[in-house]
Amino acid sequence: MNRMILKFLSRSENEPFARNAVAAFALPLNPSLSELSDVKTAVSEAVTNCIVHGYRGTEGWITLECTVEGSFLHIMISDGGRGIEDVERALMPFYTTLPDEERTGMGFTIMQTFMTNFSVQSRVGEGTTVRMSMDFGARAEANAQ
Repeated sequence: MNRMILKFLSRSENEPFARNAVAAFALPLNPSLSELSDVKTAVSEAVTNCIVHGYRGTEGWITLECTVEGSFLHIMISDGGRGIEDVERALMPFYTTLPDEERTGMGFTIMQTFMTNFSVQSRVGEGTTVRMSMDFGARAEANAQ
């Protein structure tokens, strides 16, 4: 098992750093370009949610943890921000708390679609944690059949 932990400020310029760090960490799993793109997009969405919704105009810490276990890449992204009042509603496609800022409300939907496993835990006033995994072995198994 391999593991990394990064902690960075909730600034938009740190989003590319996060997505590229995860992509580099995933390289030993021999991902396809499509899989790597999916992981990078999911990480971007999660980090952007922390910045835009979790800290909403203020600054705080985002923690990114990655673990490689077998053919799985596990990713956990958390903030100590506002939290989500209704996680079930927030997971619905097109739901956004910031419609005036031209947000699509598709971030969680994109993460769910692109990753093998996905979950969100949140507490109002304490922050949000997104956990997601990608199984890089699924492609190898499909190609072997």
